[in-house]
Amino acid sequence: MPRVLIVCATRTGETRKIGDLIGEGVRIAGQEARVADIQEIKRVEDLAGYDAYVFGSPTYHGDMLQAMKTFLFLAEKAGLEGKVGGAFGAHGWSTEAQERIFETMKTIFGMHMVGGPLLLKSSALGGGLQMAQDYGRQIAARLT
Repeated sequence: MPRVLIVCATRTGETRKIGDLIGEGVRIAGQEARVADIQEIKRVEDLAGYDAYVFGSPTYHGDMLQAMKTFLFLAEKAGLEGKVGGAFGAHGWSTEAQERIFETMKTIFGMHMVGGPLLLKSSALGGGLQMAQDYGRQIAARLT
């Protein structure tokens, strides 16, 4: 069974909630999903053994959280080229973090990205719950 790793950097917990919903969507589609806080991934080996990767950070002062920047340098060494990928995160006024994560995964890592980044202000607003689960389903569909 294909496995998906969803890594979340969060300040208030909202990006983690979105990550959990993406994981639900992956599981609903019949795939295995692990949702991890960014602090749990400390070594390149922690990224091994997955078929798809979804990385999320909120946009804070026009940028991703520092923990996500550091994590992306680690992930660059993990050999993710050709893997399925996605990016997401909560945002207030702007979506720079999600877009930069997506572009890093696509252009630097050489991953096969699903659509565009998932851009939500909250999992509870404007159909966010359904949109996050649907994003997880899209990730899973690319693995079949």
